[in-house]
Amino acid sequence: MTRNTIRIWFLVHKWTSLICTIFLLMLCLTGLPLIFHDEIDLATGDHVPLSGPASSSDARGLLPLDTMLERALADRPGEVPLFMAFDNEGPMLTVTTGPRPDSPESQMTLLLFNRATGAPIGDPDSQGITDFLLQLHTDMFLGLPGMLFLGVMGLLFVASLVSGTVLYAPFMRKLDFGTLRLGRSARLQWLDWHNLLGIVALAWMSVVGVTGILNAFATPIADHWRNTALADMTGAHRGEPALPPERYGSLDRAMATAREALPGSNPQFIGFPGGSFSTDRHYAVFFQGKTPLTKELLTPALIDAETGELVDVRPMPVSMKALQLSRPLHFGDYGGLPLKLLWALLDLFLIVVLVSGIYLWLGRGKRGPVAPAALRAADAIVSPEPAP
Repeated sequence: MTRNTIRIWFLVHKWTSLICTIFLLMLCLTGLPLIFHDEIDLATGDHVPLSGPASSSDARGLLPLDTMLERALADRPGEVPLFMAFDNEGPMLTVTTGPRPDSPESQMTLLLFNRATGAPIGDPDSQGITDFLLQLHTDMFLGLPGMLFLGVMGLLFVASLVSGTVLYAPFMRKLDFGTLRLGRSARLQWLDWHNLLGIVALAWMSVVGVTGILNAFATPIADHWRNTALADMTGAHRGEPALPPERYGSLDRAMATAREALPGSNPQFIGFPGGSFSTDRHYAVFFQGKTPLTKELLTPALIDAETGELVDVRPMPVSMKALQLSRPLHFGDYGGLPLKLLWALLDLFLIVVLVSGIYLWLGRGKRGPVAPAALRAADAIVSPEPAP
């Protein structure tokens, strides 16, 4: 690698890191408690598990879906159903309503019920600390523009990882791995910590960066799926007028039809006609597997909302599968508490890497920029004589 190549990589690393660092710090600080969102919700009372039969595995003792929908709409007169979601470990059920089938998220209302008793649960409008942190972490309360902006920051972060990895070799060519020159200047010590923690956590930072980018672009990915694969499933009905809510058929009949098409799976949620996850004339019943991995992969069964007949069952495309798998991986939700603790430790490593990068940048005028060190190392590689 030539001296000019090193300089180019250094400039890439410097500017990609500087642009995204502040936002990455925000993501790290909000992401740290979100790793333990289940534990925090239980401790603060924001989520209390309900005892009773699970909605997916045992329908005995649970009220019919049509009954639960009637109760939800009775609480929101004049509105229409948009989504119904299930807790496969208990009897909790949620119904999302809005003034019209294509209502934006800002006009949606979430209602929570105990399906075993039919009683509403708590205050659906209350927001716990993890809900606040998740929205800040996801879109900074700016909606889709905020998500896309953080996605761009994620792309810059991945570029800084690639360039930092390229620069690591010339920086560390004459030093043993993990060397910390503790007897030298504070600036040099911060540089050593920056390099060490960066290379140790490189694989984890790459995983979190890529999964974060996928989550940030979730809306365009879902829209593409809806406009391509989902549209292909309903090609025979293309051009037909939207089905009005008063003509929606039985949810229980639609669920029974979907279960026959996908035995051995659990229903996760139902998208009503006109919403972002369905069509203008169909229920989209999304099923998940029962293992830690397959429960993140969704398969939609498309049911005619008026007749209750099965239209099609088709696995999601690779892009949607990648999106679904990336969500729990981003927060370390696959391996229980041990994996969460590891995720938290690596998150702290990244915070130190970011803070040390800021320190090195702010202190560049006192002892000179870091770039000459890399360039001297490059000279040692490409030149037979030691650099002056």
